Amino acid sequence: MKEFGLDIWANDNFLIDNGNLKVNYKSKPALLDIIESIRDNNTRGPILLRFPHLIKKQIHSLYTNFGNAIEAINYQGKFNAVFPLKVNQFPNAIDAIVKEGKEYGYGLEAGSKAELVLAMAKVTKNTNITVNGFKDKEMITLGFIAAQSGHDITLTVEGLNELETIIEVASESSLKVPNIGIRVRLHSSGSGTWAKSGGMDAKFGLTSTEIIEAVNLLRDAKLLNRLSMIHFHIGSQMDDISPMKKALREAGNIYAELRRMGAKYLENINIGGGLAVEYDQHSTAKSRNYSIEEFSNSVVFVISEIMDAKNVKHPNIFTESGRYIVASHAVLITPVLELFSQDYKENLLNFKEKNPPLIDELQYLNKQLTESNAIEYLHDALDHMESILTLFDLGYIDLQDRSNGEILVHNIIKKALFLKSSSPTEELEQLQMKTQERYLINASIFQSLPDYWGLNQHFPVMPLHHLNTAPHRAAALWDITCDSDGEIGFNPLKPLYLHDVDLDHEEYFLGFFNIGAYQETLGMNHNLFTKPSEYTIDINDESYSISHNIESKSILEILNSIGYKEDEILNKLEVGLLNSDFITEKEKTDTLLQLQSLLEQNGYLRTTN
Repeated sequence: MKEFGLDIWANDNFLIDNGNLKVNYKSKPALLDIIESIRDNNTRGPILLRFPHLIKKQIHSLYTNFGNAIEAINYQGKFNAVFPLKVNQFPNAIDAIVKEGKEYGYGLEAGSKAELVLAMAKVTKNTNITVNGFKDKEMITLGFIAAQSGHDITLTVEGLNELETIIEVASESSLKVPNIGIRVRLHSSGSGTWAKSGGMDAKFGLTSTEIIEAVNLLRDAKLLNRLSMIHFHIGSQMDDISPMKKALREAGNIYAELRRMGAKYLENINIGGGLAVEYDQHSTAKSRNYSIEEFSNSVVFVISEIMDAKNVKHPNIFTESGRYIVASHAVLITPVLELFSQDYKENLLNFKEKNPPLIDELQYLNKQLTESNAIEYLHDALDHMESILTLFDLGYIDLQDRSNGEILVHNIIKKALFLKSSSPTEELEQLQMKTQERYLINASIFQSLPDYWGLNQHFPVMPLHHLNTAPHRAAALWDITCDSDGEIGFNPLKPLYLHDVDLDHEEYFLGFFNIGAYQETLGMNHNLFTKPSEYTIDINDESYSISHNIESKSILEILNSIGYKEDEILNKLEVGLLNSDFITEKEKTDTLLQLQSLLEQNGYLRTTN
C-alpha cells in the first residue's frame, strides 16, 4: 500500500497480504498474529519485537558489498567491521549481533568502561574490539588487560594526554600493550543532523601537528610498532555520500604520510560509522542519496586510488556503522486507546424515507467522489453545508437532517483530502488541519521514540491490519504522557492517514519501524513510563517462536529503580488501607489483594478489549 511507503523504507523486510502486515521471511507471519499471541498471556502496553534475522541480513549485506567492491578492483586489504555498543547495549540485541556476526568476525566498539567490559565478555578472542572516546588511566589499563587476555583490541587515541597515559601504563606494567589507533581531526565534515562529528571544530581527534607529535612520542617510547590504525568519523546518518569521499581522500593521504614517516605497522583505516538508514516513508524526502553498494564501491575505490598514487600498501578497512545493522530489527507495536473526534462515522447516518434535496445531493457526492472530481465535489459539499446550516436556522430542516449533512460533508472532506494528498493546495492543507483525527497510543514518545521528541526524527509508522482498505483520516498521534510534547503532529508535507475504526468493537494496532538504533539507549522514563515489554521472534519455514521475553517493570520496580524502597511503599499503602473503614472483612481483604495486583502490573494503561 503506497500510502505507507513500504517500497521506500522497508527494504523488503515486510509485505502486505490479505490486509495484514507480514514479516517477509520464511513462513511470513502476520505481525498482528504475533502480537495477539503475546497478549493472550495478559501482556498489555506497548510491545517491542526483535527480529534477529534482520540483524543477520544487515551484517551479511555489509560484508558482502564490501567484499564485492574489494574483489572488483583487486583491492589488497581486508574488510572488517565493529558494532558500536552505544547504538544499542541491550542484551537481546547484543546477543543476536554476536551470534549472527560470528562467521564474519564482526567485532564490538566501546566508548566507556562499562561498554569495554561488556565487549570483553561478549566477543571471542580473535574478534576485533576498538575503544573510542575519552579515557582515563583505569580505562586504558582495562585495555591492557584485554590485550593480555588475548583480545585483538585497539585503543583509539583522542588526545595527546591519552597517548601519554598509554605510554605510562606500558612502562609501569608487564601486560601486553594493545594496538594503538589515532583519531584524526579532518578538515572535512559530514552531512545531515550529525555533521558536527567532523570538521576542525569536532569534539574528537588530533590535528596534523598533534599527529606528528604522537608519532614522535611513540617512537621515543619504542611503541611505534603498536600504531596500527588511523580512525575518523564525520557523522552518523550521512544523507550525502560526497563528504565521505572528500574525507577519505584527506584521511588516505594522512595514512600514506604516516607510513612514510616510519609507521610501518600501520595497516588499518577505520572510516567510522555514518551509513544512513531510510526513515522516511514519503518519496519527496528520502534520508540518503546513495545505496550500500555505492557506498562500499566508493570507499574501496577512493582508498585504492590514493594508495596506488602514493605507492603504499592497501590498508585494511574498518567500519563502525551500527545504525545500519540494528535499526530495522526492532519494531514497536502499540494499540490505539481512543480517537478524539469520532462523531462523524458513517454508521451514525440515519436517513428518512424522504430526505431534503441537499441531503440526497450530498449522498450522491459521497458515493461518486473520485480523484478527478474531488476538488469540484468538495466545493459543492462545503457550499451545501452552508445552505444546510441556514435552512436549520430558519427551521426548514430538523436536527437529524443537520447531523446527516455534517457526517456526509465530513466524510467527503476526508476522501477528497486523501485522493489529493500528493498535490495538496493551501485550501486542502487548512482542511486537513481542521479535520485531523487524534489517535491516543498506549506508549511514551519520550521513552520509545526519543529522537522524534529531541530531533524531530521521523520513523515509519503504519497499522498492522485493515490494509485492504484505504485510510482516509488525517492523523496526529498522542502518547499517554502528561506532556503536550508527547505528540506526533499531522504534517501536510509528510501526511499520515489512518483508518476509521470503532474501538468499542475491535482494537487497532500501529507499528513504528526502524527503531532499533539509539531509541532504547536514549529513552527516558518521563512520567515514570519505562521500557516496554520486549520479545524476540525467531521465524522458521513453518511458523515462529517467541522467546527472550523481558517484561516491562512493575510499578513497584519502577519506583525502586529510582531509589525508593519497595517494602516501605507497600507497607505505607497497606497500613493506610487497613486503617480505613470497610463494611466487611471480605471487602477489606479483596481491596488489599486488588492493590497488590495493581502494583505488580507495568505502568502503561490497560484496556478491557
